[in-house]
This record gives sequence, C-alpha cells and structure tokens, in this order.
Amino acid sequence: MLKINSRERGQGFLEYGMLIILVAIVVMLLLVVFGGAVGNLFSNIVASV
Repeated sequence: MLKINSRERGQGFLEYGMLIILVAIVVMLLLVVFGGAVGNLFSNIVASV
C-alpha cells in the first residue's frame, strides 16, 4: 500500500481549498454581472403567477 505522508495530505487540502475559493469567486462575479437580470426574471415569474 502507498503511505501518504502529512506533507502530501496538506498539499491535497490546500489544492481543494484553492479550488473552492476559485469557484466562490466565479460565482460572486456571475452574481454581480447577472444579478439584476436574475432578479428581474424572478419578479416576472412571480408577477405572472
């Protein structure tokens, strides 16, 4: 079996953390760019119901 030392495990956690931060930044940018359009879309849907 392969034994993973703590240094490699820490590197894996760091990579996952960086990936989560990158996804969060992309989601925030999309909300800033398309936030008004999404709000209007939901308002139109609620108004039509």
